[in-house]
Amino acid sequence: MRPPAPARIGSWIVALVVGLVYGVAGTVAHSYAIGWFPLGLLLAVIGSGALLLAVRLLTADRWATLATGAGMMISTLVFSGSGPGGSVVVPQTGFAVVWTVSVPILVAVAVAWPDRVPATP
Repeated sequence: MRPPAPARIGSWIVALVVGLVYGVAGTVAHSYAIGWFPLGLLLAVIGSGALLLAVRLLTADRWATLATGAGMMISTLVFSGSGPGGSVVVPQTGFAVVWTVSVPILVAVAVAWPDRVPATP
């Protein structure tokens, strides 16, 4: 049984906002490294993947997962460009490229993952 349309649309909006927050956090934190080890990038990718997995499994709704991923991609895109004063939050580094590419890949995998098939009696 599917929930009513207003509830589904509300959950998509909440998922979009949560995705925006995670995308901003990952975009800001991805460049943190301890020596050669990219700790910020690793935590950002794991956290984003875990969020997408949780939304996909808990809601069983591809659209909610897509809304979460869209929020992540929008915030990554917005913060990757230069601001009005010319400042750049995400400089063009290897970590930035990995972060920028990994978000859409995570979203595509989470949205395209097959539904659970109910066990037949």
